[in-house]
Amino acid sequence: METWSGLDVPRLPGAGQPLALFDSARQGAFPSRPVGGRATMYVCGITPYDATHLGHAATMITFDLVNRMWRDAGHDVAYVQNVTDIDDPLLERAARDGEDWKVLAMRETALFREDMEALRIIPPSHYVGAVESIPVIAGKVAELLDRGAAYRLEDGTGDVYFDVSAAPRFGYESNLSRKQMLAFFAERGGDPERAGKRDPLDPLLWRGRRDGEPSWPGGALGAGRPGWHIECTVIALELLGETIDVQGGGNDLLFPHHECSAAHAEVLTGKAPFAAHYVHAGMIGLDGEKMSKSRGNLVFVSRLRSDRVDPMAVRLALLGDHYRADRQWTDEVFKTAEHRLGRWRRAARAATAPSGAELLAGVRAKLAEDLDTPGALALIDAWADDTLAGVGNDPQAPALMTQALDALLGIKL
Repeated sequence: METWSGLDVPRLPGAGQPLALFDSARQGAFPSRPVGGRATMYVCGITPYDATHLGHAATMITFDLVNRMWRDAGHDVAYVQNVTDIDDPLLERAARDGEDWKVLAMRETALFREDMEALRIIPPSHYVGAVESIPVIAGKVAELLDRGAAYRLEDGTGDVYFDVSAAPRFGYESNLSRKQMLAFFAERGGDPERAGKRDPLDPLLWRGRRDGEPSWPGGALGAGRPGWHIECTVIALELLGETIDVQGGGNDLLFPHHECSAAHAEVLTGKAPFAAHYVHAGMIGLDGEKMSKSRGNLVFVSRLRSDRVDPMAVRLALLGDHYRADRQWTDEVFKTAEHRLGRWRRAARAATAPSGAELLAGVRAKLAEDLDTPGALALIDAWADDTLAGVGNDPQAPALMTQALDALLGIKL
């Protein structure tokens, strides 16, 4: 699958700092330590049944910052993102609208690429669809069956489930009680009530062919299509290796999606943890309410773009709070970002300013502390205020500030 257009990211003087990130499993911030200078990251992408909303955008911006900080520190970054281009929500939306599911997936994926370009997200090294990965996914499901870590239901459906008892540490990533896991499993695409399962928490690996649904050859599995969690597991293992530095996504993916995909990987490879850091971005609400499809209050990036909203103001608004916080999108939040962006642009045109080297060092230090964007923005605000007040005599500072914002925050002035 094609990714979106690349970006020219400025190279900054000096050396970037090691990046510490909050790990959901260990419940604390720890330095990321890419081995051999190669940093690996897998981020769960969209299920393309609708346009990119601000929750998607905030998540992608978070991991774009990780990418930028690693690059600034001199690491080569191998970044993989998937597209779940076959799944129940996609089929349900296509059926509701009387549309071919393939056409729907292609259209919304293309729109997502356009939104990512507008928001200046560095494209992943590999942008991979579930459909194109089905042969290798089927092979890994068969391997789990052979290992005794998966089983077929005896109801004639051809469905295959993962046995969570094969992963003794199951639950370590999310740190949830069994009661909490069962509740989230039911809310987030699981089927704890499915008859014939060994454990209500066992996740689907392979859905046998159903009349009226698309299916693919599965070899020994029979025709069908993959479950959601194993899709991400296999794509990550194939392209990044048996363990990775970061597995990322929104905090709604922590359980069951990331917990299950890590468990699949660890059983397949015998290596744990699957990721050195499990990193999760907060949710975006609208005017005090959770933003969701069911509420009909999603704010789409493409709609903002069609209204000629500056994408850099959107990006800056989403950087205004810490990435791990659940936060609100309001008119005031966006107006604050527009005002801030305007002041920064005016400061960037000044002839002289306070030290650019000091500003760069300060911004690097803030971002190195678990992507402290509020702290970084406060430093830039203070620098811009002083610059517009005529303080400072560094003629190179405005240009360096412009490059730093581009390279580290993805903000093009």
